[in-house]
Amino acid sequence: MLFDTHTHLDQKEFDSNRDEVLRRAQEAGVKYLVAVGCTASDSQKCVQLAAQYDGVYAAVGIQPNYIAEAGVNDWAVIEELATATGVVAIGETGLDRHWDYTPFDIQQDYFDRHIRLAQKHDLPFVVHMRDCDDDIMQMLRKARQSGLLKGIMHSFTGDAQMAAECVELGMHISFAGMLTFKKSQALRECAATIPDERLLVETDCPYLSPEPVRSKRPNEPAFVRHTATCLAEVRQVSLDELAKQTTKNACRLFGLTS
Repeated sequence: MLFDTHTHLDQKEFDSNRDEVLRRAQEAGVKYLVAVGCTASDSQKCVQLAAQYDGVYAAVGIQPNYIAEAGVNDWAVIEELATATGVVAIGETGLDRHWDYTPFDIQQDYFDRHIRLAQKHDLPFVVHMRDCDDDIMQMLRKARQSGLLKGIMHSFTGDAQMAAECVELGMHISFAGMLTFKKSQALRECAATIPDERLLVETDCPYLSPEPVRSKRPNEPAFVRHTATCLAEVRQVSLDELAKQTTKNACRLFGLTS
């Protein structure tokens, strides 16, 4: 039984076959998943999907690369959605220096807004990080001054030192398909160091298809099994043990009963 903690099930890649995608996920042992919003309208759709499908939950937020496109009322929409049925997290949020879509100071402002909203409702927040590890850590350290953090380092790509500090701050570490890539030996070594109780798996579908289905597009929740298998091998445990642990961790973090 697996829990895919980060999907973009709302996206157009799944509009023609969403029922089939979810059926294949169930057949692969993926009992639960979170549909994560990147914009206010995407977040609304994620909440709708959570109401429509058993085992589907929602995270609501405005991803840093989409902030510049946000309308004047979009943040108010996220604040309202935070209390909607089926919402288990805030995000995705975070910072991104790879793409120059949103001025960095505005990204930081919205990252802070998401963290505060999550703390207000006692929900975890979902952190996107790309080419900005130091910036992310500075903001997490600052947020920690208000209390132990509760969130997910989504599709983690940092090193073991960064992961250890994130865990100390209260965060969970989630691994996606990049863990399985041949060039990702350093990331696999990092994954071996994460405490059992802070470990999660995800697809980030429709992106980042894992080996051995890396050529398949779009990625889909059923493929989280491949990432979990790789993670189990790295940690020298059985897939069953890894699945049970990561599902237990996700259910606890999201306030669900497994």
